[in-house]
Amino acid sequence: MRKLSFLLAVFLFIQSFSKATVVIKDTILYPDEKHFKNIQQLTFGGDNAEAYWSFDSKYIVFQRTSAKDGIPCDQIFVGKVPKKGEAFTYKLVSTGKGRTTCAFFTKDGKHIIYASTHLGGDECPPVPDRSKYGNKYIWPLYSSYDIFMTDLNGKIVKQLTHSKGYDAEATLSPDGKKMIYTSTKDGDIDLYIMNLKTGKEKRITDALGYDGGAWFSPDGKKIIWRASRPKTETEIKEYKELLAEGLVAPTNMEVWTANADGSNQQQITHLGQANWAPVFMPDSKRIIFASNHEYKRGFPFNMYIMNGDGSNLQKVSRDKGFDAFPMFSPDGKKILFSSNRNNGGTHDTNVFLAEWAE
Repeated sequence: MRKLSFLLAVFLFIQSFSKATVVIKDTILYPDEKHFKNIQQLTFGGDNAEAYWSFDSKYIVFQRTSAKDGIPCDQIFVGKVPKKGEAFTYKLVSTGKGRTTCAFFTKDGKHIIYASTHLGGDECPPVPDRSKYGNKYIWPLYSSYDIFMTDLNGKIVKQLTHSKGYDAEATLSPDGKKMIYTSTKDGDIDLYIMNLKTGKEKRITDALGYDGGAWFSPDGKKIIWRASRPKTETEIKEYKELLAEGLVAPTNMEVWTANADGSNQQQITHLGQANWAPVFMPDSKRIIFASNHEYKRGFPFNMYIMNGDGSNLQKVSRDKGFDAFPMFSPDGKKILFSSNRNNGGTHDTNVFLAEWAE
């Protein structure tokens, strides 16, 4: 999961234990958000996130949960990018069974890849009982997750992964030929690159810790992802114990980059807490990501930009709750992101579209 339930849940979970009362004023745009122009709210109500572009910048795929609409856990939807003033309409392209996540358009614009648990059962998989783990935020690595390819009418045309472990968090290279994804198939939470035509693949991370949410740079030369690296005996013990139960505690992560083949791996941020959802900006040099590093209580989450080496860190968004999943259109002109803003004081998360201004 790249993942709405991933870090938004951290925010909500920590907030529920906070003694402070957070008053969030509804707005679609904050005064200091200078990079956003002509902002539009695309969805209204429920939990909507991980909105990503088609290669031609004309369509959006995203995941949505809305119990009142009969969607008890994440399913995948596709809609055409609206013009200013138009409503955003969308249709279901996942099976409606199990839980789905991490959708991405193929290069031809006619198919989508996404991860789903539907082969493990029609119902939403159970959420872990956090009281068993000291009320720590933990995230399930459902072993029933596999990655599938579907057409735009929701017909599954191919199953891309078949391992008994967790397979999810897939994105594609700019040429559409390679898929990078996260799997537990070899005993840790690592990144793999698969050739979509041949099915051949290579494991590209092997350090102990969670590696996930990976993306290729727009020029195809580098990859970027989030990672945890437990160091102390206590950290390692806890990580391994949770992993043995198909769980991970994703609250301490940093941004990493490497060459597209996995070589020259480097930790880019050293900010502490949760630094995640990183992607390269259109110039393939700068990085935009989400983080809660400014706030020791664990929230808000905001978006930041920085140089490829981690220098020149700048805050981009200003919501007092949750801003994340930034994604530039392939033409570099617009940005999608998910936010708690303008939600009427609820926990709803919606998808927003804006023109990007340097």
